[in-house]
Amino acid sequence: MPESIQTERVIIFDTTLRDGEQAPGASMNLAEKLKVAAALQALRVDVIEAGFPAASPGDFEAVQTIARKLRGTSICGLARAHRDDIDTTWQALREAEKPRIHLFLATSPIHREFKLKLDRPEVLRRAVEMVAYARSLCAEVEFSAEDAARTEPDFLAEVVERTIEAGATTINIPDTVGYAMPAQFAATIAMLKREVRGIERAVISVHCHNDLGLAVANSLAALQAGARQVECTVNGIGERAGNCSLEEVVMAMKTRADFLRLHSNIRTTQLHAASRIVSQATGFTVQRNKAVVGENAFAHEAGIHQHGMLQHASTYEIMRPEEVGFPSTTLVLGKHSGRHSLRRRLLQLGFELADEEFERVFARFKELADRKKEIFDGDLDVLVDERLNSQSGRWQLVSVHAVSGTSAAPSAAVCLERDGRRKQDAAVGDGPVDAVFKSIERITGLNVKLRSFQLRNMTPGQDAQGEVRIEVEHEGRGYRGRGVSTDIVVASANAFLEVVNRISAVRPKAVETEMAEVRCGAV
Repeated sequence: MPESIQTERVIIFDTTLRDGEQAPGASMNLAEKLKVAAALQALRVDVIEAGFPAASPGDFEAVQTIARKLRGTSICGLARAHRDDIDTTWQALREAEKPRIHLFLATSPIHREFKLKLDRPEVLRRAVEMVAYARSLCAEVEFSAEDAARTEPDFLAEVVERTIEAGATTINIPDTVGYAMPAQFAATIAMLKREVRGIERAVISVHCHNDLGLAVANSLAALQAGARQVECTVNGIGERAGNCSLEEVVMAMKTRADFLRLHSNIRTTQLHAASRIVSQATGFTVQRNKAVVGENAFAHEAGIHQHGMLQHASTYEIMRPEEVGFPSTTLVLGKHSGRHSLRRRLLQLGFELADEEFERVFARFKELADRKKEIFDGDLDVLVDERLNSQSGRWQLVSVHAVSGTSAAPSAAVCLERDGRRKQDAAVGDGPVDAVFKSIERITGLNVKLRSFQLRNMTPGQDAQGEVRIEVEHEGRGYRGRGVSTDIVVASANAFLEVVNRISAVRPKAVETEMAEVRCGAV
């Protein structure tokens, strides 16, 4: 960003631990919440909404613990517009360095009629009274007009004006059900700035949901119209289709500061790490094509794109992967990749081929890419080294016997054959499959790091064929294997042997044999 561009700061209010946790299946225990809170602090989030203390004893404990432990960041707790809720929230927050009470009350006609069964004057009275009470306890009070996007503009303006008079320091305008359109939502913020007396005494915040996929767009439109706090979650998790994604709105401001004239204090190099931590804590996998933090966010397969990237990264990347915590751009080899990318990767692996030989390898590469979604370094080794095309030197599974149960440590005995010679060994593991893998490693002399293990049934019924797919890492290279059997342990053994044979095909046989002779013997 050019130094000459003047930008205004936007407060980042993270609600991963409150609204994010409300996503079905995303509940976190105390240890997980503390780990997420630490990641948010490392991001330099301005406000952490740690939970809803009145919802449960567990939520109260989490908010109280975070309030006690974290310093340098505002800690917020949510409360309904009830005195008991506010008291409970204050008890949880009172030891925080910078506490904030966040209370909410619905204002839209549909909520007033069917949920609250209150008229406009009663909603206004309760909002004003509860904001004043919360302010008597805490210096920072945020009021949310729930379902503001579907509230009559004149009533919304009245509620905002009166709650600011009562002491609210932040006014949140939520698009609770993801109903708004960007231009409409921006007009709402502009109307409030224009019509509400004393609006300058409070920060205008927005909290957008993603039911129509517009949470980030609506948030940015509101910021352009004058809002200066955005409420968001890591990975965009939250109720129903989720919330405004923290990483997306932050990187939009950073990447397009020339247009938006806004910035945040977020340490963007921590975005990828925070994404992984939240994914682990909630069990919600981040989709591969997720903007900014998805596995494919900085990956390129198309030959034209890869050629452009090799010439200059800005041809197809508007952000540098290092800015968000990715180690580097990934040029994925697949059926759309071209000669430039393949030759570059082969050179990195140490294969410098003459043009004629390269064309033969490229032709075989294209054939393989039609059968596989992604080509790994081990696959390239095989394409160049033809030793794998014959059975010579390949390990074959002769037998496998695994034992598992509650009263004994899982163990496995494996017998393999190569070039007419049989070797067997046994090992214990965390489970029968792990024991099989360790037995194979002992026999072959290879140690690998398991990166992924996937199991799926290929046919219905109790005698279904099970397919096991694994990804491993060995000496910095990735290898993938697949095995199929009605016995999951056998399928796992075959998948593991496939990657072992791929690795063996490119290792000096003398070294491998020596290691195997030292590490295993007849049983």
